[in-house]
Amino acid sequence: MTVRDIIDYLDAELLFGDDELLDQEVQHACGSDMMSDVLAFVKDQAVLLTGLINTQAVRTAEMMDMKCIVLVRGKDPLENVIELARERDICVLKTEHTMFCACGILYKHGLRGGHSV
Repeated sequence: MTVRDIIDYLDAELLFGDDELLDQEVQHACGSDMMSDVLAFVKDQAVLLTGLINTQAVRTAEMMDMKCIVLVRGKDPLENVIELARERDICVLKTEHTMFCACGILYKHGLRGGHSV
C-alpha cells in the first residue's frame, strides 16, 4: 500500500506531501494519542494515526522513522506541525474518520500493525 492509497481509503485530505512521498510503500501502522506508548511498544511502523495535533506527533514519527501521520476526527494541526513535517519529509493527512474506523479501514485493505511486547 502507498500513502496515496491511504488518502483514497480514508477519504483523507493531504496537508503536506509531494509525489515522491505519496508513492512510498507502507506495510505497518499504529493508532495512538499517547506518544509514549508509540515510543515504548511500537516497531516497524510507517504510518501513525493520531488525534494529537501538536509537534510531539511529528517528533515521535521522526524518531520512529515513520513516513506518514494521519490526523483523525477531522482535527486541524497547528501551523508549526505542518512546517516541522515539511522539514522532516513526513506526509501529513487529515481524515474525518475516528481512529477506530480509520484503523479498521486500513486493516481491511491489508495494512497491519507491528508491535513489540
